[in-house]
Amino acid sequence: MSTAREEILGKLRQAKHQVPDAPELNEPVFPPVALPLENAFKNQLECISGKVYLLNNEKELFDALKKSVSEFDPATVFCDETQLFPALKDAGIDYQQYEGPQNHVEAGITGCEFLVARSGTVMVSSAQGGGRQLSVYPPVHIVIARKNQLVESLEEAYSGILEKYNDNLPSQIALITGPSRTADIEKTLVLGAHGPKEIRVFLQL
Repeated sequence: MSTAREEILGKLRQAKHQVPDAPELNEPVFPPVALPLENAFKNQLECISGKVYLLNNEKELFDALKKSVSEFDPATVFCDETQLFPALKDAGIDYQQYEGPQNHVEAGITGCEFLVARSGTVMVSSAQGGGRQLSVYPPVHIVIARKNQLVESLEEAYSGILEKYNDNLPSQIALITGPSRTADIEKTLVLGAHGPKEIRVFLQL
């Protein structure tokens, strides 16, 4: 009559020969994104309380942006990316040039490095005009992007930023997936806990 120890060892020996084959590591972990990238990005970000505006040309983009920022006092809207200044001026959008933390900031306008369609993620870096602060400090983060910045996966985004900056990578590369949030207190979701409570992306197709 076998002992309990022998039964356990027998089961372990049997299990050893029933281990399933390891998965093929060369196969992609995620299936390809089925939708057009702009629609996939919009769906993903809006699922987590972001807002995405898909615009056909630059005029539509800045017209929509002007309407969006009209809810704020112009003295509380900031931008520090010089390449955006001419278009903002041509569209008649009032803003202040950002020169560090202010007492009254409602919205920060920035560009981005890439948009990741699979997860609805915005990649920004300290190499942009707003540096580290303008995508984090204001309660509302407004992102202006072009379709050529839209990629399917994080892998493509990281490859793109390596190619763009080569051996001179920015000191900070950040991934923003929706508004800042926490549920640390009594499991209640709070937006804007550690950064912007709202993110709006204006994407020119």
